[in-house]
Formats: sequence, structure tokens, C-alpha cells
Amino acid sequence: MIPSAVRIFVCTERQDMRRSFDALALVVQERLALDPQSGALFVFASKRGNRLKVLWFDRNGFCILYKRLHGALFELPKADPDTAMVHIDARALAAILRGVEK
Repeated sequence: MIPSAVRIFVCTERQDMRRSFDALALVVQERLALDPQSGALFVFASKRGNRLKVLWFDRNGFCILYKRLHGALFELPKADPDTAMVHIDARALAAILRGVEK
């Protein structure tokens, strides 16, 4: 269960899932203009939409949750054309993690 006080940001630009901790933290810093060590969750989806990573900083280091769907896709929320991210709540993250059938 994710505490309600945790902020969750979805990067709406699809990412290369070969990226790991430092490269995703750099996307948060440079593209989203946020602090990757803020304790917020940052959600990234693959170009095909069947893989997803969630990056967060937990007191003394980065953590990544990595999920791959079989026969389904992750559906990200739509963002304004001017921004590359959307702020969501825990319920919306749960819906994204469930995926949708192809």
C-alpha cells in the first residue's frame, strides 16, 4: 500500500527500459525538472507499452519496481503537450499497474 502523502508522477514520454537508476534519475532531473531524491514515485513506460519501471529514493538509495505484462499494455494518462508528466494518486497508479488487454 502506498501512503497517501507520497507524490506520484508519470513520465508520459516513453523510455528505453535498458535505462536504470542513474539514467532514469537524470530524466527526472532534466526532463521533468523534479528532484529524484524527493521521495516521490516516478513512473516510466516502455516504447511498446508492455514494460514499466517505478523509480523512488528510499532514505539512502534508489529503488526500482520493474513490471512486464504478457498479453496486455500499460495505459498512461494523457498530458498537456507542454509537459512530459502527469501527477496521479495511488488509485490511478494501481489502475496503470493492472494494464489493459491488447
